[in-house]
This record gives sequence, structure tokens and C-alpha cells, in this order.
Amino acid sequence: MTRREFLAAAGLMTSRLVAAPARTPNIVFILCDDLGYGDLGCYGSKIRTPNLDRLAAEGVRFTNFCAADPVCSPSRAALLTGRYPTRVGVPRVLFPQDQDGLNLDEVTMANMLRDRGYKTMCIGKWHLGRPEPYLPTSRGFDAYFGIPYSNDMTPRVLMHNTEVIEQTAALDTLTERYTEQAKKFIDASKDSPFFLYMPHTYPHIPLGASPRFRGKSPLGLYGDVVEEVDWSVGEVANSIKQNRIERETLILFSSDNGPWYQGSPGKLRGRKNTTYEGGVREPFIARWTGRIPAGRVCDGLASMMDIFPTVARLCGGASPPKPLDGIDIWPLLSGEKQSIERAPLLYFDNWDLQCARWMNWKLHVARHNTAAYTPAPPAGRHSYLLPHPELYNLAVDPDESYDLAAQNPQIVDRIQTQIVEMLKGFPEPVQRAWAEAQGRKVDPATPAGAYPRPVHQ
Repeated sequence: MTRREFLAAAGLMTSRLVAAPARTPNIVFILCDDLGYGDLGCYGSKIRTPNLDRLAAEGVRFTNFCAADPVCSPSRAALLTGRYPTRVGVPRVLFPQDQDGLNLDEVTMANMLRDRGYKTMCIGKWHLGRPEPYLPTSRGFDAYFGIPYSNDMTPRVLMHNTEVIEQTAALDTLTERYTEQAKKFIDASKDSPFFLYMPHTYPHIPLGASPRFRGKSPLGLYGDVVEEVDWSVGEVANSIKQNRIERETLILFSSDNGPWYQGSPGKLRGRKNTTYEGGVREPFIARWTGRIPAGRVCDGLASMMDIFPTVARLCGGASPPKPLDGIDIWPLLSGEKQSIERAPLLYFDNWDLQCARWMNWKLHVARHNTAAYTPAPPAGRHSYLLPHPELYNLAVDPDESYDLAAQNPQIVDRIQTQIVEMLKGFPEPVQRAWAEAQGRKVDPATPAGAYPRPVHQ
């Protein structure tokens, strides 16, 4: 063979290798419950999270990743559908006695991936409906293991698929058992594409930790619980490594909303149940060996709703019939772009619009007259349009302390105009709640950041 023939043959071989279709990636999404923005070591916490810190060092860590809602059920609905929770029938937290859940005509990420031949499993807290038509095994998952709602709700049953296997789930063993189930699923699914959705029960209260972690953290039981979740992430990552599928697996990690009574929102204002950044901004880490450059920090704005369209793009999934509210953030994950221009992200409390975020600007336009889980005023808890919208520059003021609306009227007008246009496409309960908020008269002397009070008080 001549040198020219050899090079030609080598070139042909190379072209064939490049042209060969690559296996679509496995998707692993690990979701915490009520974990704060400041609760991981790589986000400044003193809680020891070496496995998540390593995952961030081997991939990308986001500093402006936001949930679609500050409470559990709506946030999870947005993740699995790529749509606002007020569009998909989950504007509030669901309870065991509820007879509905995520609208049955919605396509979930599991539906989309199973149609692509993926094996699918949900392990952990579901919280999108308890009746059988709403359970994971009816929403695109081949198998389910976990508690169907929050661990502070009763009865606290543990389920395998649709069967109750424990009437009162033992809290101290949950993280350990979830991890065991995840490793078994990975081992059994390694030869075909798979989707593992692992929504942990913790650190939602009441807290529980296994003997190997209880009392070991210098930051009390909350620290013990977070350190055990970190261990679980390490076990899942090791299982992927041992099965030699690191280059075929995208691992994603986040939380559904901010911390509740314990935990840290970092330097952000607010906690769970509030639409301040501490209630909605979450840790977000992504690793895909060989595809996501290691050691990056991304400041671009991203949303939980972006996971569906991004995964659909990477896995060749079909777009659902209903339009998505999220966008494809692969350019942010891959480092191709540092930010992506997008419509404002809207934040609701139940059906009530409260604020909107456009890039680093956050405009508060309405607020309830009292905090959630506090005694309601005599006339009830209602949302009121603020007498003066409050504008915050989150790039320099992450704790939303300095109202800049008066200095930036053009930005206020732009966001308000976009809000009005966007709300036209939302369901009737959202539009009705917005109209009612505008009809409630508020004391014009209400200070920036204060709960609004009716003029007669």
C-alpha cells in the first residue's frame, strides 16, 4: 500500500467514525427538597459536600439558576413539563387527600424519553398527584420507589410502583434506600439509554439520617442530612463510573425551592414560600464528561423549565403539542455562550403573579398582605398590586435591598409591558387573579419591601 493509499484509507475510516450515530446520553437528574442556595460547599457553605463539589469541579456550576416556583409541587411540575406550573394545573402544594395532580394531558420529560426508547425510573418524592392515574408509573416512568408527597404529610407511605410497601416510611433509612435503588437501576440499564429522576426527600423537615451520618456534622442534624445526600450523589456517580458510562451520562443536580426553617439561602433575601431570590434561586450543577468543559462557573440566567427542552435537544426527543416556556440552555452548559436573551421569568404565589426577572433585573409588581404560613388578616390573605413597582439589580444587590425603580423607569416600563403581553396567554385563573390584585386599593405610602396594606387599615 502506498502512502497516499494509506492516508486515503485512514481518512475514509475517520469519516466513517465521525458519521456513525452516537448513543444519546443517559440523563440523571438529582433533585433536593428545600435545599438552600448556600447549603453546598461549592456555594460557600461549611457543610461538607465533597462529592457535589467534585461534580461541580468536573463540570459547570450555575449562579443564576431559578426554580419556577418557591414551593414543592409547582416547581416539580415545571421541571417535568418545561411549562409554568400555573399552565399545567399545579399552582400550589398538593396534599394526600387531593384527587388530582399534574394535568393528565401534559407530556412529561419521562414520556418524551420513553418514546425515544429510554428506560425510566423515579426514585424519591413525587408530589404531583396521589391517585394512580397521576403516579409516576402513569406519567412515563417504568418504575417508581418513594414517598408520593412530602414527608411531613400523613399517611407517610412508601411505595414501589403503585403498591404501598410501608405504611409509615422510616425516615432515617430513606436516603440509603433511595441510593440502593438508584444503583440497581443504573446497573440494570447500563446497556441502553436511561433516565433516572431522583427527587430526594431531604432536607425537607422532619429530618432523618442513617447512623453513619447522624451526629457527624458540626452543623447539627440538618448538616448530617445534607452530608448524607452528598454521599448519595457520590454513590450514584461512582456507579456510573464503575459501569464505564461517564461519557454517555449527563448528571444534573438542583433543588426544588429555597430553604424552609433551617438551611441557608446564602446572601439572598427570602426563603421557601417567597418569590424573593432566596425562595427561588437554587444550586445547579451539571457534568457530562467530554462534553461539558470542567471547572466552569456560569452566571447566565436559567430556569428549571429549561431542562425539558435541553434534554429533548440532546436526546432527539419530540416537542410536545403544547408550547414550552423553557428554552434550550445547552449553549450555557457547553460554554458556547455566557448568557441567552430570553423573555422575563414570571414568579407566582398560587395563581397570583408577584414579580418578573429579566436578565439581572427583578421587578416586584405585587405582593400578598402577609407571609405564607402566618395567620391571615381578618379579611383573608390576598395579593395586592404594589403602589410602586420595586426594581432590583441582582448583579450588585442579590438580597434585593435597594429599589432602583425611580432611576430606571425605562426598564420598569419594558418589564411591565412584557408581563401584560405574557399574561394574555395564561389560563383564566391567572388572569382573574391579576385583575383582582389590581382592583385592591393599597396605601400609597407603603414602603418598598413591605407587605401591602389596604387603604382602610
